[in-house]
Amino acid sequence: MSVTITQLELENVKRIKAVSLTPEAAGLTIIGGRNNQGKTSVLDAIAYALGGNKHRPSNPRREGAPDDPHLRVVLSNGIIVERKGKNGALKVTDPSGRKAGQALLDSLLSELALDLPRFLEANDREKADTLLQIIGVKDQLAQMDALESSLYSQRWAVGQQADKKRKYAEELPGHPEAPMEPVSAADLIRQQQDILARNADNQRKRARAAQYEAQVSQLQERIALMQDELAEAQRNLEIARTSAQGLEDQSTAELERQLNSVEQINQMVRDNQAKAQAQADAQALAAQYSDLTGQIEDVRSRRRGLLDKADLPLPGLSVEQGKLCYNGQQWDCMSGSDQLRVAVAIVRRLNPECGFVLLDKLEQMDTDTLREFGAWLESEGLQAIATRVSTGDECSIIIEDGMAQAQAKPTPATAPAPTMRWTPGKF
Repeated sequence: MSVTITQLELENVKRIKAVSLTPEAAGLTIIGGRNNQGKTSVLDAIAYALGGNKHRPSNPRREGAPDDPHLRVVLSNGIIVERKGKNGALKVTDPSGRKAGQALLDSLLSELALDLPRFLEANDREKADTLLQIIGVKDQLAQMDALESSLYSQRWAVGQQADKKRKYAEELPGHPEAPMEPVSAADLIRQQQDILARNADNQRKRARAAQYEAQVSQLQERIALMQDELAEAQRNLEIARTSAQGLEDQSTAELERQLNSVEQINQMVRDNQAKAQAQADAQALAAQYSDLTGQIEDVRSRRRGLLDKADLPLPGLSVEQGKLCYNGQQWDCMSGSDQLRVAVAIVRRLNPECGFVLLDKLEQMDTDTLREFGAWLESEGLQAIATRVSTGDECSIIIEDGMAQAQAKPTPATAPAPTMRWTPGKF
C-alpha cells in the first residue's frame, strides 16, 4: 500500500504561523489564498519535514516568531515524523518497531514527489530518460535511436548524392542521333577499302565485257571465215553480260563524311555515355534511399512495439527521437494540466511506495480541469497536496497571513483547527 500523508501540523516555519491540515486520502487537496500568505510555505515545510536537510530553507524560522519551527507529519503507515528547534532535530516514530530515521523516510518517498519542479524543469532528454528508466527499455531504445540516427544520416547523404547526380544528368548534353559507342576511324577506312575493292572488281568485270564486245565486233567482220569463233565469242559475251548485269557501284561519300566528323561523333557518344551513367547512378541512389527509408520505418516500428509492450505509467506515453511524448504531443506542446498529469504519473512510478506528490501554483487550471485532474488522481489512488491563488470553494483550506482562515490565533501543533476539503465533483 502506498504511503500518503494523513495529518499535517506546522508552526513558525517560513511564512507559516500555525497550520493544521488533514489531506484527502486520494485526490486533490488544495491550499488556497492570496499571494504571499504562506501557501507555498506549506509545501516547502512538508518537503523539509520528510526530505531532510537538502530541502531545508536557508532560514526555516518565521520572521518575528517567538518560538522555533515545529513540524509534525503523520503518514498512512502510522509513522510520525517531527522536526523541532533551530536545527530541525528529527524524530521518527515507527509503530512497527523499525529503526527510524532519514534513511527510512528516504526509502518510502520519491525525491521528485517532494520537488516536482525538478522534473518539470528538466530538459527533454532528461524527462525521456526518466520514463525509459522506469519501464526498463532505456538501453534498447537508445540502441534503436542510434541506429535510426545512423540510417537517417546515411539516407540524407544518399539523397543528396542522388539529387546531385540527377541534376548533373539533366545538365549534360544529349545527342539522340549519335550512337552509344565511339566510332573507329580505322573501321571506317576498312569499310571504305572494301567498297573500293568491290568497285574495282566491278570495273574489271565491265572491262572484260567491253573486251568481249570488241572481240565480237572483230569476229563479226570475219564471220564468214570464223563462224565457230563467232559462236564461241557470242557465248562468252552472253556470260559476261549476265555476270555484269545488275551491278551497282556503292558511294563512299557517307564514310568520307563520317571520317571527317569522327571526333565530333565520338564527343556526342561520350556525352551520351556520361548522361546514361549519371542517370543510372541517380536511379541506384534513389533505390538505396528507398531501402534506407524502409530500414528507418522498421526501426521505428520496432521502437513502437517495444513501447507498446512496456508497462507505462500512463497510457499514451511514449518516447520519440529521445523526447517524451503524451498522446502524440511533445512536452512543449502539451497543456499545463497534461504536463502535470505526466509528471505525477512518472514520479509515482519512480517509487510506488510513495503515494503522494506536492504541486505548486495550480491556478493555471480552470475548475473543470481541476475536477478532471482530481478525479484522475483519485482513480489512481494518488494523493496530491497543491497550492492555488484562490479563495474559492475548490480550496480545502485558505491561508491568510500564515494561518488557516478558520484559525483565530496560533494553536499548538497537537490541536488541529477545522479544515475545509474539496472533493472532485463538488461545485
